Amino acid sequence: QVQLVESGGGLVQPGGSLRLSCVASGSIFSILSMGWYRQAPGKEREFVAQITRSGRTKYVESVKGRFAISRDNAKNTVYLQMNSLKPEDTAVYYCNVYVPPEYWGQGTQVTVSS
Repeated sequence: QVQLVESGGGLVQPGGSLRLSCVASGSIFSILSMGWYRQAPGKEREFVAQITRSGRTKYVESVKGRFAISRDNAKNTVYLQMNSLKPEDTAVYYCNVYVPPEYWGQGTQVTVSS
């Protein structure tokens, strides 16, 4: 079993920055990929960013150039640095880990508003 603990969400003004963290613990030998999804009110959960164990990254088009995903394999931790935040980035952000199998965090709220 794997537990995921997210942190770093909050309220920020448009143009501001936040850094999300997700720590994985439990029965982990090696995590293949770690990432983030988000779900805005009334919308389906969408992919945001992913990073493989080797460091290869992938982003949804709407966050390219603004968000940066990174990971610390030794600490089983993934980060999402979010810059130039927009109101449309408001959502609950979920950590996703694929060991396999796949695990989800409980979510952390990010609100971008003036």
